Amino acid sequence: MLTVEQNEEMTQVGPGTRMGELLRRYWYPIAFEQDFDTKPSKTVRLLGENWTLYKTPSGKYGIIGEACPHRRASLTYGIVHEDGIRCGYHGWKYDFDGQCVEQPAENDNTTFREKIKAKAGSAQTMGGMVWVYVGPGPVPELPPFDVYVLDGIREVGTATLPCNWLQIMENSVDPHHVEWLHGAYFQFLGETQGFEAPKSFQKKHMKVAFEEFEYGIIKRRVLEGHGEESDDWAIGHPLMFPYGMRVGGQWIDQMQIRVPIDDTTTWKLFYTLHHPEGGEWEKQDRPAVYEFPFRDENGGFITDYVEGQDVMAWVSQGAITDRSQEHLGRSDQGVAMLRKMFKEAMAAVEDGEDPPGVVREKHDVIHLPCEKDKFGAGTEFVDAWINGGSMRYSPIREELLALHHAAAEARDKAGSGA
Repeated sequence: MLTVEQNEEMTQVGPGTRMGELLRRYWYPIAFEQDFDTKPSKTVRLLGENWTLYKTPSGKYGIIGEACPHRRASLTYGIVHEDGIRCGYHGWKYDFDGQCVEQPAENDNTTFREKIKAKAGSAQTMGGMVWVYVGPGPVPELPPFDVYVLDGIREVGTATLPCNWLQIMENSVDPHHVEWLHGAYFQFLGETQGFEAPKSFQKKHMKVAFEEFEYGIIKRRVLEGHGEESDDWAIGHPLMFPYGMRVGGQWIDQMQIRVPIDDTTTWKLFYTLHHPEGGEWEKQDRPAVYEFPFRDENGGFITDYVEGQDVMAWVSQGAITDRSQEHLGRSDQGVAMLRKMFKEAMAAVEDGEDPPGVVREKHDVIHLPCEKDKFGAGTEFVDAWINGGSMRYSPIREELLALHHAAAEARDKAGSGA
């Protein structure tokens, strides 16, 4: 368990906090490109601060603190220029670095504007999303992880959850919850509500392990009836420090993203790439985006699908779980390891060093280790994942199922020599 003070240190993300300073060393997806089809700017909230994210006529993105340093009016309602943004209230103009470059009513006082600088960051697009960095310089590279840049069909499920991002991240190094929350509990729901729960999640964990690597922690497991030659152990999949998790399956890859909006709010994304061998698809300009529900019409949790079960576990802990009241066991070794990594990373930042996962060299693509034959379920896992997870709410669900089925038939034909 943690003390109350340690728990606060681990969960507070605002400016000036230890965790907040660590988290400001990374890039975050904060919007989608289509958000700017009809308007050039929008307010976004990240790490406990409000920002104005804007797009110039030529397509360049910028991010600046929302409140104008003059009289605190919202810059989201300003005038977007090719070289920055101008406050709609009195016309003060700021460049991409937040420096005030024009004060129309103060033209005879040129040194005044040189003293005015708003908070600002960097913004880029990747994979149909707008990513921002709001930390100190030098700005690191935006990491082109494989799921975001490889060819395939993309769809993204999103939800804004009323809980701290850390309790979601700790779930990523808690493999035992799979056989219980998504196995036994799912089976119980199926028996009481009249549906068949996926068998893939019901296998007992015989052994788990965790290993640090360049971008976070590799999680491994051996399931009942399997050996160490299985993908789940031999390859495993990574927790992407500090806010992501990469998971895989046959012909499907996914990045689970937990964006810390503030101490008690997290933007949760399931960014999924479908690329079945033997499949044919038209090139997408942008991913299909949808919201997945987690509350029913009565306010209860929707728990008859995998991600809904996870949301129940995360949100039911409270806005910020009280870790001073928990009792960790040996099965929680991954959680303890992650907390230790965060503690060491906060210290590294204070010493002027880069924390884990910060990328300084340019890459075309960063390939991540990730199992393919997930839970030893083979191709049957594809249907279970699409129909039994958040993808069941995707606007292109039927298209995805058809794509995977057609690809499977093509592979079978090729394999039989027909």
